[in-house]
Amino acid sequence: MDSNFTQFNNKPILIFKVDDAIAVIDNDDPTGVQQELYEIASVYFVTNKLLDHDSYKQPKVKPLYPHYPVNIVPLYCRVFGINLLRYLKLKDVIQQIYILLRRPLYGQYKRSFKKDNFIFFSSNIWKKEPETNYIRAEFIRFCKTDTRIVFKGGFIPRSDGNNYGFDNELNEERYSPKMFSKLSATSKIALNNPAVCGAVSWRLAEYLNQGLFVLSFPFKIELPHNFMHGAEVHFIEKTGQFKPVLDKVVDDSDYHEVIAARGKFYFDTYCTPGAQAKYVVDSILNGESNLKEDLKHSS
Repeated sequence: MDSNFTQFNNKPILIFKVDDAIAVIDNDDPTGVQQELYEIASVYFVTNKLLDHDSYKQPKVKPLYPHYPVNIVPLYCRVFGINLLRYLKLKDVIQQIYILLRRPLYGQYKRSFKKDNFIFFSSNIWKKEPETNYIRAEFIRFCKTDTRIVFKGGFIPRSDGNNYGFDNELNEERYSPKMFSKLSATSKIALNNPAVCGAVSWRLAEYLNQGLFVLSFPFKIELPHNFMHGAEVHFIEKTGQFKPVLDKVVDDSDYHEVIAARGKFYFDTYCTPGAQAKYVVDSILNGESNLKEDLKHSS
């Protein structure tokens, strides 16, 4: 723990060194970089590098591959140790550990791509994301009305009681993170739609690891290696395309399996913890090397 960065304690930002190079991993919602950290970093990694956000167009900003949260309680406690209680309030430490314990453990899912016509989809209703709410509601309606689908899920009712007109799409059942992962892993299709501020949901990475057929709306972010339509992901532009996609995957099981298998290959190649760590460290070392070269030529 470095006392120079205590203002970022318990926030979705990781500040660390590789050799003498400071690097930042910003896992927060994509509202722009923390400029004071950007200035001192050799590389500034972001989870969602929005294509149309000027803050992310700065030269040291690099995108990360898709990833998702898992239970890392032993690692969390081992890395920070007694400093957790020195720098955080006890209730904050307890809350973090509680959140982590509810998540599934990380593991490489087995390559299993054949699925029954079961679709699980459950999500919240967001106050400031009407486009996302609409896409999700249309998907829920479609799944409920298509007789070929065995559907489970729906919108989780909002705690303030304002469900923004989606009462018919509500689901009273709530799912723990572990149960959510378990049900998702058996789904014929996994929907990936724009998240907060145009971000890509972290669930995308979990879907890829599970070897699911990912149906996605176009990304608004940059990735180190972008997905191709008809390869790792099947992209659509509007909700009216839900039915043609289901027709295709029901009638052509090979297409369903190819997309799922290629998505799983993408995850296994780029998104595992080991692959991500190598990408991060290599980027930092290359960034330092380029910086020294620039300084050499400018002197």
